[in-house]
Amino acid sequence: MTVIVLTACPAGLRGHLTQWMLEISAGVFVGKLSRRVRERLWARVQELAGSGRALLVYQTNNEQGYTFEAHDHQWEPVDFDGVTLMKRPASASRTGGKLKPGWSKASKRRRFGS
Repeated sequence: MTVIVLTACPAGLRGHLTQWMLEISAGVFVGKLSRRVRERLWARVQELAGSGRALLVYQTNNEQGYTFEAHDHQWEPVDFDGVTLMKRPASASRTGGKLKPGWSKASKRRRFGS
């Protein structure tokens, strides 16, 4: 089983993928492809994606039973002790930008009993 997920890609690419796979939701394609067809199709996706993003997930003989590849995606596949995980980049909004020095307001209230 092969799954390709497209985000913000040209409509022509989606049309090309429907020749080989079934689109089960907007930008999500599934199908059973041979290795040769999958590799050529993925090369075509990378070529035609433009500024869009693409993810490829396919069955393989490893601990997880599948592997994946990413094209122009912020999250990147990382091998962690034989298991492939998706590494999400830390953003400034998630950490709140710069941290203020000193204690938090809640900590001050607990400390001084207010």
